Amino acid sequence: MVLGAISGLTYVNIVLLVLIAAYFIWSLYNYIRRRQVSKMLEEDEFQAGMRKAQVVDLREKKDFDAGHILGARNIPFTSLKMRMNELRADMPIYLYDQTHSLSTRAVVLLAKKGYKELYILKPGYAKWEGKTKKAKY
Repeated sequence: MVLGAISGLTYVNIVLLVLIAAYFIWSLYNYIRRRQVSKMLEEDEFQAGMRKAQVVDLREKKDFDAGHILGARNIPFTSLKMRMNELRADMPIYLYDQTHSLSTRAVVLLAKKGYKELYILKPGYAKWEGKTKKAKY
């Protein structure tokens, strides 16, 4: 009876190890998928190319109104599927959110719909030091 000798604590440790392994596998999958369909840009690269691109803030409207990159338009990730037709496929699309978790999901979705030139702000808006704009109200 080897199974009877394994304590309850060991079962908990096994479950935790499986969950940690699953998290790392999922993170690796997202990293590989993001690299296949987009390019991560540092802030200086993002600023250099954003005048010739469509800059999209994927955060919700209240976060966008609290402050956003100057020249960006707000298309929250939650409504991206419905509003995807607002983006031109023949121009680069620069995406950002607070970190880059939503951007990763967005570029995968956009790539499936045929968009090619997809870029993500690597540090995210949380570390943006360029020009910003806030809503007046």
